[in-house]
Amino acid sequence: MSSSTAAGCASSEMRLDLDNGPATTTGVIAMGNLNARIEGLTWQATRGSLTGDGWGELVELTVLRGHVLGRIDDAERAASLAEAYVDQARRDPRPLVARARLAARFHRFSAALADLDAATALGLDRRSLDEERAAVYQAVGRYDEALAMHRQALLRRPDFSALGALARYHAERGEMVEAQTWFLAARRGYRGVSPFPLAVLEFQCGQMWLAQDDLVSARIWLESAARRLPAYVPAQGHLAEIDAAEGRAAVAIGRLRRLALASDDPHYATQLARVLDESQASAEAQFWRAHAAARYEELMARHPEAYADHVAEFWLTVGGDPQRALRLSLQNLALRPTPRAHALVNRAISMANSVNRTGARYHVGDA
Repeated sequence: MSSSTAAGCASSEMRLDLDNGPATTTGVIAMGNLNARIEGLTWQATRGSLTGDGWGELVELTVLRGHVLGRIDDAERAASLAEAYVDQARRDPRPLVARARLAARFHRFSAALADLDAATALGLDRRSLDEERAAVYQAVGRYDEALAMHRQALLRRPDFSALGALARYHAERGEMVEAQTWFLAARRGYRGVSPFPLAVLEFQCGQMWLAQDDLVSARIWLESAARRLPAYVPAQGHLAEIDAAEGRAAVAIGRLRRLALASDDPHYATQLARVLDESQASAEAQFWRAHAAARYEELMARHPEAYADHVAEFWLTVGGDPQRALRLSLQNLALRPTPRAHALVNRAISMANSVNRTGARYHVGDA
C-alpha cells in the first residue's frame, strides 16, 4: 500500500470514528445556556450575593465564552473577576487557582506558579494542582516535569481531563501518533452532554494537524468541532486557513470577514488581509492590515507577555517588518524557550537577513 493510500485509509477511519462520537447538547442551546448563566451570576455579583463557588463558576464560564467566541475582552474581564474573587476570600485557596489560570492565559507564568504555591500553603492538596502546574511547565518548555505530572494524573484518574492533557502534551512535542491516540481516547472517554469540552478537544487536535500541514486530518477534526459548536470562532478561523490553502479563497474570505467583524482578536483581520492580498484585493487588505496593527498595539501595551509571539507573526507576514518581528520573537523566546518559539526566531532571522541583503520591504498592497 502506498503512503498516500495509507494516509487516505487512516483519514477515512478517523472520520468514521468522529462521526460516531458522543452525542452532546446542540451548540445553539449550549451557547444560550452559557450566556444566560453568565448573566445570572453577573447580576448576583453586582448585588453582592454571589458565593465563593459562584465566583469561581463566573470566572470559568467567562473564560470559556471568550475562547469560543474569540473575545479577548472576555478573558480580560475574567482576569478582573479573578482578582475580585481573591479579594472576597483571602484565606480560601480556590480563588488563587482561578487567578493562576488567568495569569497563565496571559503568559504571566511566574505569577501563576506563585499563586499555585500559595494555594498549596492554604491547604489545597499539591497533587490536585499538578494539572495546573503541568500546563504552566509545558508552556515554558519544562517538558520532563510536565510529563511526569501528566502520567501521575493519569494513574490516579484516567478520565477525560487527564487523557486530554496528555494528548496536548504530545501535540506540543510534535509527537503526532501518540497525540492522536490520546485525543481519540479522551474523546471516547467523554461522559458529559455539554459540547464545550469535546469541541475544544477536537479543535486542539485539528490545530495540531494544521501545524503539521496535514490539511485533510486538520479539516476532519475542525469540522467536527464546528458542527458540534457552530459559533466556535477559532475552529471557523482555522477552517478558513485550510480553505485558503486549498485554493478556495472566496470561501476563506467570506468566513474571515465574519470573524474579523465579530471578534476583537486581530488574528482574523491578519488572516483576512493575507488572503485578500493574495487575491489581488489590495485596498481591502490594507484596511484590515491597519486594523490588525492598531489592535495589536493595544494588546501589546496591556499584555506584552501574551502577545509578543502573535505580534511577531503579524510583522513577519502581512505587517512586512521582519526586524520588528525579530525583536518580538526574541522577547517571546526569553519568556518561553519552546521549540515553537525557537522556530519563530529562526524564521524572523532568515527574513531579516534577506531584507538586509536586498534593502526591500514587503507591504500588503505593494506591487
